[in-house]
Amino acid sequence: MHPILPSKRLVVCSLCLTIAALSGCAQSPTSQSTGGDYLAHPDNQRFITQYDKWQGTPYRLGGNSLYGIDCSAFVQTVYQDAYGLALPRTTAYQSKVGTKVAYQEAKSGDLVFFKTGRKTRHVGIYLGSNAFMHASTSKGVIISRLDNPYWASVFWHFRTVN
Repeated sequence: MHPILPSKRLVVCSLCLTIAALSGCAQSPTSQSTGGDYLAHPDNQRFITQYDKWQGTPYRLGGNSLYGIDCSAFVQTVYQDAYGLALPRTTAYQSKVGTKVAYQEAKSGDLVFFKTGRKTRHVGIYLGSNAFMHASTSKGVIISRLDNPYWASVFWHFRTVN
């Protein structure tokens, strides 16, 4: 490993700070970054309280704790803690509960499902304004947008469960 020269160290540190500042803005679950006002929506307060508890928790397949959680366990836990509603443990079973909802009819609290691979599924909780919270495999528990090109391309359906 070669040491970084002092003059290059300043450039690298400046670049790191710039990237960190920009990525912090991109990850922040504010109404400005997600293009909506889901934070002010009264139906979301219990979900946002749960999100604040879980935000940044790393993804771990089969995990169900603050040390690591997968998408279906996150949805299951949030619904249990926020509303006392017991959902199945797996995405496959969660995708069969409740009632399927048309995209334009989706509302806060609906489950949103994605087909991320030939046999792989993903689930999150819709917050309205094109925002949903979920346990991302790459970023842990975050709030993302449905109109993000990736999520839009793998969108499957919504389901109302409460």
